Amino acid sequence: MKRFSLFVGLMLLMTQVSLAQRVITLEDCRRMAVETSRQLDMDKAAVEMAGYDRKTAVANFFPKVTAVGGYMYNNRDIALVSDDQSERIRTMGSTIDGKIWDRAELNASERGKAILEALRTSGAMPDIATPVNAIGEEIDAALHPDLHNLFGGAVIVEQPVFASGKIVNSTIMASKAEKLAESRYETSLQGIVTDVEKAYWQIVSISDKEKLARSYSELLHKMEKDVIRSEQAGVSTMSDVLQVKVKVNEADLLLSKASSGLRLAKMLLCQKIGLPLDTEIVLADETADGVPDPGYLSGKSIEDVYDSRPEIKSLTLAADIYDRKVKIAAADMMPVVALVGACSITNPNCFNGFQNNFQGCALSAGVMVKIPICHGGEGIWKVKKAKAEARQYRDRLSETKELIALQVARQRVIVQEAKEKLTMTESAVEVAEENLRRANIGFEAGVVTTSTVLGAHTAWLSAHSDWIDAGAELQSAVSELRSVEGYDNLEKLL
Repeated sequence: MKRFSLFVGLMLLMTQVSLAQRVITLEDCRRMAVETSRQLDMDKAAVEMAGYDRKTAVANFFPKVTAVGGYMYNNRDIALVSDDQSERIRTMGSTIDGKIWDRAELNASERGKAILEALRTSGAMPDIATPVNAIGEEIDAALHPDLHNLFGGAVIVEQPVFASGKIVNSTIMASKAEKLAESRYETSLQGIVTDVEKAYWQIVSISDKEKLARSYSELLHKMEKDVIRSEQAGVSTMSDVLQVKVKVNEADLLLSKASSGLRLAKMLLCQKIGLPLDTEIVLADETADGVPDPGYLSGKSIEDVYDSRPEIKSLTLAADIYDRKVKIAAADMMPVVALVGACSITNPNCFNGFQNNFQGCALSAGVMVKIPICHGGEGIWKVKKAKAEARQYRDRLSETKELIALQVARQRVIVQEAKEKLTMTESAVEVAEENLRRANIGFEAGVVTTSTVLGAHTAWLSAHSDWIDAGAELQSAVSELRSVEGYDNLEKLL
C-alpha cells in the first residue's frame, strides 16, 4: 500500500511538472514576439499618424468654413457731432420760435406788438418750440449711438481654386509617406522574426549540447565504475582511475555549463516573446535528434529580392517623396487663387441707424489672388535644396541595391558552406561512434588502454558537438537568408 501511494505521488508530481512546462513551437515564438513587441507597436502608431497626415492633406481640397465672433466694451461713447452742434440740435425748436417772434415784433407797429404780446401771454399762439425740440432730441440721440457694448460675428467660407499643384502634390506625398511608414513597420517585423528564430535555434542547439554532455557524463561515470572494479581486480592501475576521474569532473563541469547556458538562453527567448523570465518553457524541436534541416531552397532573382526587401521600398518611396517636395517648393513661387465668401452680423446694427439688435446681416463674396513677386530668391534655394535631397536618396537607393546584391550572394555562400559542414560533421559522427564502439569493446576485452578509450570518448563528444553546431549554423544561416532575400508572405509564418 505504501509503495502504491508513493507511485501515485510520483505520478502526480510528474504531471504537475509537465503542466508547469509550456511547449512552444517556432510559429508560437514568432507570433508571440510580434504581439508583444513595443517597437512594432510604435511603428503601428507611426503608420496610423501617417494615415492621419494623408487625410489632412486630402481635406485641403474641400472648402474651409470658419465661424468667428467677438464682444468689446467701450467706456466712452461715440458722438458724430460736437457738443455745440448737439446743443443747437436739441434746442432748434426754441431757436426757430424765438426768431419767428423776433421777426414779427420787428415788422409790427406799436399796436401790433401789443397784440402779439397779448397772444403770447394768453397762449393763443401755437407752440412751435416744444415739438421741434423733441425732433431735435431724437436727431441728437441718433447722432450719439450706444457703442458701449459691441457684438459681432461672421461665417467665412474659403475654397481654393488654383494652388499651382501644391495641394495635389502634398496629398500624393502624404500617401507615399504612409506607405513609407508601412514599409518601416515591415522592416521591423522581419527583423523581429529573424531575431526570434535565431534565439529559438540557439536554444535547440544548447539543449542538444546539454543532452550530449549528459550522455558523455553518464558514459564516463559508467567507465569510472568499470575502471575502479578493474583496479580492484588488479587489471588497471590507480593512474588509470585518476585519469578517468579527471575526465568525469570535466564532463560534470561541461554539463553544468550547458544547463546554465540553456536556462539563460530560455530567459532571453522569454524576454523576446513577452513571457516572464522564470517561465518554464520547452521548445517543440528540443525533443528532436539534432537540429532539423530547414529545407529552404533559394530561387529568387535579384529583382525579386529588390521587390521583397522593405528597405528598397522605403528608399524608393523616400526618393519619390522628395521629388514631390521639389514640385511643392516650386509651387510656392506660383500664383494662388481662392474663392472667399462671408456672412456677417453686428450689434449695434450698422445697417439701420445703429440699433441695438442683430437684425442686420451682410453677405459678401470675392476672389483672392496671391502672387509672389520677390522674396530674395528664397523659393529658388528651396527648389535647389529639394532637388539635392531627391538626388541624395536616389544615390542611396542605388548604393543599397548594390549592397543587398552583395549581401544576398554572400549569405547564399554561407548557407551552402553550412550545408557542406553539416554533411561532413554527420560523417564524422558516424566515424566517432564506430570508433567509440570498438574502443569500448576493446577496453572490456582488456586489449585497449584507458587513454585510448578516453580519447575515443573525447572524439565522440567533439564530433557530436560539431554536428549540433553545424545544424544550428545552418538554421541561423537560412533564417538570415530569408531575411536578406525578403519574406514573400510573412503573415503565413505567424
